Amino acid sequence: MNVKNFNIISERNVASVKDKLIIIGASGHGKVAADIAIKMNKWKSIAFLDDDNAIDEALGLKNIGKTVDAMKYKDESEFFIAIGNNTTREKIQEKFINEGLSMVSLIHPSAVIGFAVEIGIGTAVMAGVVINSLTKIGKGCVINTSCSIDHDNVIEDYVHISPGAKLAGTVGIGKGSWIGIGSIVSNNLNVCSDCKIGAGAVVVKNITEPGVYVGVPARKMMK
Repeated sequence: MNVKNFNIISERNVASVKDKLIIIGASGHGKVAADIAIKMNKWKSIAFLDDDNAIDEALGLKNIGKTVDAMKYKDESEFFIAIGNNTTREKIQEKFINEGLSMVSLIHPSAVIGFAVEIGIGTAVMAGVVINSLTKIGKGCVINTSCSIDHDNVIEDYVHISPGAKLAGTVGIGKGSWIGIGSIVSNNLNVCSDCKIGAGAVVVKNITEPGVYVGVPARKMMK
């Protein structure tokens, strides 16, 4: 991965020198985030904050408190929100940004990042991901394991692209949408905000109305 070929877009565009990372959430998504952070080899120490009293540690890293304790560590730590739910992740990240906490993105060393790709702050790019040139990824996104995002895509804030999903060229995904595991979005299409695309679905035309879409081709589920 050539770090010169892409940009991480910070809310404040200030380079941090903090050597401690705190991950919010120590469940499945948090463990994957911690694994990426360890492999990035950027921080001297990594810990969790999780509201579940039953979690003392994960991956050998300590749970040092609850989410509300984050401000205690503001001056010494950077933060990453490892919450799978798009709405909850947005709520916590925006609160942290407004409170002046330093947010980071996590990018697995095995990810292939094309030329002039932009990645928003608080986004996770997981193992085996391919993001091709001139794509823009918003803040707080989850770009999950082995998914493929081709050239000139625009992925808005707080989107989750699930494992193995494939987005062709010049695709737009609206804020807060969820693209299911193994699903496909054909080229030159847009999916509006607050959509859920089911596992294995194939999107072959623009989606302009929020809802749940399943099948081949993808159709909106009726209530």
